[in-house]
Amino acid sequence: MKRIATLLALALIGLAATWADEPKPYKPKPGETIVKMTIKDKGDIYIRLNMKEAPKTCENFLKLVKEKFYDGIRFHRVVPRFVVQAGDPITKDPNVSLDDPRVGTGGPGYTIKFEPNSLKHTRGAIGMARTPDPDSAGSQFYICLEPQPQLDGQYVIFGEVVQGMEIVDRIQRGDVILKAVVLQEAKPKESPKESSNKSGDAKKSDQPNRGGKKP
Repeated sequence: MKRIATLLALALIGLAATWADEPKPYKPKPGETIVKMTIKDKGDIYIRLNMKEAPKTCENFLKLVKEKFYDGIRFHRVVPRFVVQAGDPITKDPNVSLDDPRVGTGGPGYTIKFEPNSLKHTRGAIGMARTPDPDSAGSQFYICLEPQPQLDGQYVIFGEVVQGMEIVDRIQRGDVILKAVVLQEAKPKESPKESSNKSGDAKKSDQPNRGGKKP
């Protein structure tokens, strides 16, 4: 009986240790725009978007997340000490091999304008993959595994991983994005001029890529 009680106690201690090791869900701070991305069999990544430095790029990313565009997409490119890359809808089809020449060329059916800013390619930074044409980004994104200063200014960084980089570090080619959701979206502040107008008038390879798009 004593042995059973001891084993039970050890089991409970083991469970408690496991629960203690599990990271708590990220709690967005006021003014933050946060996207949670769940990677199958890995865990959750929390991405903070920089709406001030890259408003149009963030707007496009949020639109795609809300449309569930990224749900089911596989990471098709993983380069150790460089980046992990996903966002090609062609990879949603499990029958399509990641070695298929079409993989890396897909997008949402449109492209967005290059949005220069001062954000850097630090570890955990998230940017838009594209072809040599600066205005060719659409849905494919990459996350830096290590700082990549040689890419600064050439690709649009629009946010960073604020929790879950240990998950990103373990991503392998073929890993699936189960779900991406907007946890919190900060509304842009109106300038005094805009507010005044409204009140006055109620009517008014070593680069990620796509095609293959890369940084």
